Amino acid sequence: QVQLVESGGGLVQAGGSLRLACTASGRTFSDYAMGWFRQAPGKEREFVAAVSRNSVKTSYADTVKGRFTISRDNAKSTVYLQMNSLKAEDTADYYCAAKPTPGLYWSVYANAPSYDSWGRGTQVTVSS
Repeated sequence: QVQLVESGGGLVQAGGSLRLACTASGRTFSDYAMGWFRQAPGKEREFVAAVSRNSVKTSYADTVKGRFTISRDNAKSTVYLQMNSLKAEDTADYYCAAKPTPGLYWSVYANAPSYDSWGRGTQVTVSS
C-alpha cells in the first residue's frame, strides 16, 4: 500500500479559501487514482472529489462542484484540493485516498470502498 499524508487544513472564514495537499510515498504515485473524502462530526464519510491517474478525468460531489478543484502532480507524488467559497457546511475532517488502477488511466472512483489506502486526515473548520 501507498502511504498518504494530508496537510493544509485549518480555520478559515466563510467565503475564504484553503488548499489541501496529500503527499504519497512507498509506491509509484502515478499508478493510483486519487480521491478526497470528508467526514463531519456525527456524519458518515462522504465523497468530495476524484482524479484519474493521468489527470484527464475528474469527478466532484454536487455539493462542491464549481467551488473545489482537484489536481495532481505526479512528479511530486501529490494530489491537491483547492477549496474556494468555503461554507460552514464544509467543516469536516478531509481524507485523501488512493486506488491502484493498473492499465486504467482514465478511471475515477466516487465510492470509498474502492480505495485501499487512506491518510489520517486534516481538519478544516469554516466559521460563519
